[in-house]
Amino acid sequence: MGVSVWQIIVIAVLVLLLFGRGKVSELMGDVAKGITSFRKGLREGDADDGDQGDRADQAKSITDARETPVAEQRAETKDNARS
Repeated sequence: MGVSVWQIIVIAVLVLLLFGRGKVSELMGDVAKGITSFRKGLREGDADDGDQGDRADQAKSITDARETPVAEQRAETKDNARS
């Protein structure tokens, strides 16, 4: 049992009756804006691919800082505070 053309037409008419023509067109406009924003984001994402090297360096420095044991970091902080 699939969805027939008549069932789709009845559903479309019910939606128009319930929400009105203005509300449906407003909803479609919002959907179009969402699609446009999504495409813009994809284009910006492609342009940012050149920056991946910089991000990798930043991530590495953060990872290196995490690998230092907390006790050593505290000792270094105390030594720096005494100086």
